Amino acid sequence: MTPDVVHTRPRERALLVGVETPQEPHWMHEESLEELSRLVQSAGGEVVRQETQRLDAPTAPYYVGRGKAKELAELCFGLGIDSVIFDDELSPAQSRNLSNLFARKVLDRTQLILDIFAQRAQSREGKLQIELAQLRYLLPRLTHMWAHLSRQYGTIGTRGPGETQLEMDRRRVKERIAKLKRELEEVRRRRAVQRGARVRKDWTCVSLVGYTNAGKSTLFNYLTRASVPAEDKLFATLDPTTRVWELPDRSKVLLTDTVGFIRKLPPRLIESFKATLEELEGADLLLHVVDLSSPNYEEQIRAVEAVLDELKVAHKPTLVVFNKVDRVANRSIVERALALRRRSIAVSARTGEGIDKLLEEVQAETSAGRVRAVFRIPWDHVEVISELYREGGVLQTRYREDAVEVIALVSPVLRGRLSSFVVENKERHLSDVDPCLVLQAKVGAFGASSS
Repeated sequence: MTPDVVHTRPRERALLVGVETPQEPHWMHEESLEELSRLVQSAGGEVVRQETQRLDAPTAPYYVGRGKAKELAELCFGLGIDSVIFDDELSPAQSRNLSNLFARKVLDRTQLILDIFAQRAQSREGKLQIELAQLRYLLPRLTHMWAHLSRQYGTIGTRGPGETQLEMDRRRVKERIAKLKRELEEVRRRRAVQRGARVRKDWTCVSLVGYTNAGKSTLFNYLTRASVPAEDKLFATLDPTTRVWELPDRSKVLLTDTVGFIRKLPPRLIESFKATLEELEGADLLLHVVDLSSPNYEEQIRAVEAVLDELKVAHKPTLVVFNKVDRVANRSIVERALALRRRSIAVSARTGEGIDKLLEEVQAETSAGRVRAVFRIPWDHVEVISELYREGGVLQTRYREDAVEVIALVSPVLRGRLSSFVVENKERHLSDVDPCLVLQAKVGAFGASSS
């Protein structure tokens, strides 16, 4: 028998183009192009070549100079280029002129990011947000899509069809944008209800933020034993994920892994993803994860802080987590980074180095305001014990004939809600409990009893 032939789709061959201006340091331009190259790889393409032109500012007709544009067109034919990708957002006129000149697909940085997001979105919410961003990008460019039908406005034979189709498309896009906004507003309301439930239960919320590919998902998996996809590529994680995270004192917080940020992040993308990024508004603590192995980690920190400022959450308590220290051979780099940020810690989410210190820091931050209390719970109210495990930090338990005594670290709200079970005179005397009778509590130990 003839073996089956597996046909694999060839990767798109891409040419990257950037303009270096006097206002931008050379290293920053090089880093931006390198980042664009990694974005292409994340999208499944292959970078064949990078081209740069030094100009005072991008030109209006072609982004690069007219002569450079013609040179690039010839280069595309010679190298068999499928796509030409520019490192900045192109205007509708620039995009049209370049497409006509190159006779092949022309993309800009924004389109590339939107394409990656469209590939990675799994949840319905993520897909809605991506579609909204894509339509907002498309709307001002519709005019040029119909230029072949309405180029000579007012002339015989060209007056109606182009303009009619253009207006129809504009109306449909605007109607779809309005519908998506309504659906995302419903998502916002639903998230607000969920955040309200967390507040009522006094859950402490911690969110991971950082530059894309800083290792947030790897750290998230290490801390919560989750299985969020963690790949060495930009925007490997798109949809946010929340898990319960138990700290050393057995208190529990909600930890959320969010989408990574990037330089030149399109404003319309931030606007479209506000329903997701609103999770940061409800966070009690932000863990800003930084890839310390990157030579430009300081610039990445500033890029993330700029986005946090735009989202109006820069005032939140923040702990900088310098990640990937296992990739840093020179320890002086680690020491310099820690000196750079007063509230910072160095870890490796891959090897576990520094994680214990991170847990201590987060515990110290999130335990502020929590109190130790002793609860005496009759056997016919074991559901209260389940609530303490679920929302508090159970330290010790002691079993008696008529009740169970539980020593726990709880919030004032939870203590107030369970005040009828609190033993006032034992709150400050944890040592009174006979250690021979104390059992270290296991999460979920009373789940079966309560059912």
